[in-house]
Amino acid sequence: MLSKKCKYALKALEYIAKKGNEEPILIAEISEEQNIPKKFLEAILLELKKDGILQSRKGKYGGYSLRQSANEINIGHIIRLIDGPIALIPCVSYKFYEPCIECEDETICGLRNVVQEVREATNQILSKVTLADMLKREQRLTRKK
Repeated sequence: MLSKKCKYALKALEYIAKKGNEEPILIAEISEEQNIPKKFLEAILLELKKDGILQSRKGKYGGYSLRQSANEINIGHIIRLIDGPIALIPCVSYKFYEPCIECEDETICGLRNVVQEVREATNQILSKVTLADMLKREQRLTRKK
């Protein structure tokens, strides 16, 4: 399950991408429009900036904007950045691997095998979906409504 922090990060990125890169977006505006607590949002945006996804400008016309294009921002990367591993158990994680204490031989563990399939399917989807794709999906769903 995505944490609230991760959902907020994705919603903030979506909002910034919709606004375009003409001028930076104020934290207060994102907070109000996306119903995200301002202090929590500040920490999230700073984390996205440190990773190189966002850039900021100080001053009267300051705020945040995308450093990369929406086509380059991968949703799986954002989820890992904010929430950590996508794998449901540590013994199938790529970047956060840890053996399970209770497991005698992970090569014959049925649970591990099933969760590995889930991780692979999830990674296949999330590695293909970009912020731009998310915006297109929203537009398509809005038209169907």
